[in-house]
Order: sequence, then C-alpha cells, then structure tokens
Amino acid sequence: MTESLTFADSISINADPATVYRTVADVTRTGEWSPVCRECWWDDGDGPRLGAWFTGRNVTPDREWQTRSQVVVADEGRAFGWSVGPGRVNWTYSMQETEEGTRLTESWEFLPAGQEFFAEKYGARATEEIAARAESARTGIPETLAAIKQVIERP
Repeated sequence: MTESLTFADSISINADPATVYRTVADVTRTGEWSPVCRECWWDDGDGPRLGAWFTGRNVTPDREWQTRSQVVVADEGRAFGWSVGPGRVNWTYSMQETEEGTRLTESWEFLPAGQEFFAEKYGARATEEIAARAESARTGIPETLAAIKQVIERP
C-alpha cells in the first residue's frame, strides 16, 4: 500500500482546552480510557514535550505487546500527538474551543511505512492484519473519546 489509512472522530467536553490538553498529554493516564492500551510510561525524566519518548503496553484478547512512541505534536491547548514506531502510525488529539467547552478530535493515521512493516511481519496475512487495525481504530476511537469525556467531566 502506498497511502495512509486514516480515521478520526470528535466529542464535546465540558472543560476548557487547556484542561483537556493536560489530560490527554499525560500518557501515564491512557489506561483510564483506552480499550487497548493498558498503560504508558515516559522514558526516565521525560514528559509531554516535543521529541519525548514513551512506551505503551497494549492488551487484546489475542495478544499483548509493547510499542515505542515519540511525541511529534505538543501544542498546549491545541494538539498533542505521537508517532508509534516512530513513523508507522500517528495518533493525535486536537482541541478546539467551543461555547460549551472543547471539541476534542482523536485521529489515527496508519502510514505507508507501517503498512510495509506489516507486509514484512505478516506476509500473506498483512492485508487482514491491516484491516483489523483499521477496524480497531474505527471502533476504539469513539469509545476512547467517550471515556476521556467521562474522566474529565466527572465531579
């Protein structure tokens, strides 16, 4: 494949963009809202800044694995994102101020390099593995956004 696969969805959150940003940029809290990622931790001494590295531990009924990611967007109150691999998959949270608070958008982009990695790793099964990751993003992003909203808005 030579093009990126993408998916994005949004939700309104009754909180200001700075609060939403601080929440999603704290990757150590990802396990509170992600249906797949159970925990993340920063490299020693690192945090939510451009170029920072972290590891994520993911769990599905079929398997468990870790990923290495690098922060590629850290624009406080506007956007926070990272690249898995890096260069294989990009995940980004974008915040837009609204009258009600913040419109939070989560986007996923499965890059050509990631698809090539899957082709090498899975061979003839690569197409079905890529389709499974795309479906996971399509179902997981709305679930994640709803959980983030609940975390931020809970009293």
